[in-house]
Amino acid sequence: MADVTIKDRFSALGNLPAFFKLVWQTNPSLTVLNAVLRIFRSAIPVAVLYVGKLIVDYVVQISHGAGVDHKYLWELVAAEAGLAILSDALGRATTLIDSLLGDLFSNYTSVKIMEHAAMLDLEQFEDTTFYDKLERARQQTIGRTILLSQVLSQVQDLITMGFLTAGLAVFNPWLLLLLFVAVLPSFIGESYFNDKNYSLSRRQTPQRRELDYIRYIGASDETAKEVKIFSLSGFLIDRFRQLSDKFYTDNKQLAIRRSLWGTLFSLLGTMGYYGAYAYIISKTIQGVISIGSLTFLAGSFRQLRGLLDGVLSRFTAVSQGAIYLKDFFDFFEIKPQIKPAPNARPFPKKIEEGFRFENVGFKYAHSDKWANRHLNFTLKAGEKLALVGENGAGKTTLVKLLARLYDPTEGRILLDGYDLREYDLRDVRKAVGIIFQDYIRYQMTVAQNIAVGNIDEKENRERIEDASKKSLADLLVQRLEGKYDQALGKRFNQGVELSGGEWQKIALARAYMKDTQLLILDEPTSALDARAEYEVFQRFADLTKGKTAVLISHRFSTVRMADRILVLDKGELLEEGSHRELINKAGRYAELFQLQARGYQ
Repeated sequence: MADVTIKDRFSALGNLPAFFKLVWQTNPSLTVLNAVLRIFRSAIPVAVLYVGKLIVDYVVQISHGAGVDHKYLWELVAAEAGLAILSDALGRATTLIDSLLGDLFSNYTSVKIMEHAAMLDLEQFEDTTFYDKLERARQQTIGRTILLSQVLSQVQDLITMGFLTAGLAVFNPWLLLLLFVAVLPSFIGESYFNDKNYSLSRRQTPQRRELDYIRYIGASDETAKEVKIFSLSGFLIDRFRQLSDKFYTDNKQLAIRRSLWGTLFSLLGTMGYYGAYAYIISKTIQGVISIGSLTFLAGSFRQLRGLLDGVLSRFTAVSQGAIYLKDFFDFFEIKPQIKPAPNARPFPKKIEEGFRFENVGFKYAHSDKWANRHLNFTLKAGEKLALVGENGAGKTTLVKLLARLYDPTEGRILLDGYDLREYDLRDVRKAVGIIFQDYIRYQMTVAQNIAVGNIDEKENRERIEDASKKSLADLLVQRLEGKYDQALGKRFNQGVELSGGEWQKIALARAYMKDTQLLILDEPTSALDARAEYEVFQRFADLTKGKTAVLISHRFSTVRMADRILVLDKGELLEEGSHRELINKAGRYAELFQLQARGYQ
């Protein structure tokens, strides 16, 4: 990625209004209170310096034997102490509010990311470029409220500088020019190295995702078996070291250069300050100004130098943060391609005709290969359809098209004579019960694991138990100590790990949580033994009477129960018919059936 330019920096500041809108939405009262406290605190430094000037001048008068009231001196000392205490209290209050607002903002924006991610298409989650944007957006949910603190600090410091500048300008305006020239090199240096750091961080995003992934699989309960049995720890550690060492080397080189140049620029700033300090001292010796004015002007110049240095450096940090914010807002610019149709047609209460594929083809983004092509067939209402084919034949892609997780690249899918895209998207998803072969093993309770099949019914224990009985998971649940409240998985305390077949029964229960018109099972019994598989499909046949069902399986003993079987090859429909019809055709299905049958002889 190209380095960030000054134009990019100022352009990135355009992200701040949207950022402040998010901060305001997070908590309006805390945002206002933070701003008000900072404005009050901005006037304290100049007040402290001026009271200090009065104290010094008064002490000088007393030391010269002037008959003045000592009470006034102690009142000034008390006033300065009060201002110092107030400044500290306001500082601690703003730090507390920053912390609270930061936690709230992190939570709020994390929810926003999850909400937006839920709107996006499945295909987008399968794109590496999308994942880079998602990862960068996630990174911005933490620590971004420092921008609020930085911008408000910027306003606070500018107000303070206004007061201090007025005093120096009255004395000698040229001191302000000297101050600016002394600080400018440090500002330019910080801007340059922050740009380099941002560019480096952005380039490293894909590798950092890989680093996090290796860190996870190198020490995870889910991967421990294979890591041990295949002796993968050495391979993973070597890859981790290779990546982490490269990150360290790149970051070290940049950090060293930054430190060396920063030392030089700081030296220039220090020389400028002491040049101005010497000038003020000379004027005091000449009697042009009082000793109290010396302390006020020297203190003002010293604070102005620090404030100006901070404001310029903070501008770099603010613009840098605004550039990083672009990553956050870029994620929200990603729009789903599968959108609800205007004036969408409600999903039929009862499917009359069924689904018809008309020359349907689908191609994944950034791929030249068709996952499915030239699909022409009908899935009749109430029909049991099985999909057969070797791995990569396009079976799972087909059912994702049927559930409208994807839209066809070409052709169309009709439901009762109307394009599936005309129906209400939420209704389509609700009307389809689907369990994929790569189902998720949620580290939650049994009830929650089943309820994800219809999360609106998560409190409906009767429905959860009924779904469990339908999938034959109830016998497993009764053996668990906590029954439906038993935590599953080993990630959290008191969790119980299940076998692959037991997990599969839990996943199958999800499919029965919804009273759907279309039920899709993708390799639903791959982890079950022969007896359990037979029992599951006997139950499945009974439960899907009068309903439309699609079944994907490599086991021909399973697909024989289907009314009709589609044989896919390289994404295209090769054969279709009943088990008997396909055997009689002596084509691909018969060949695969015979191959599998020999394995049991």
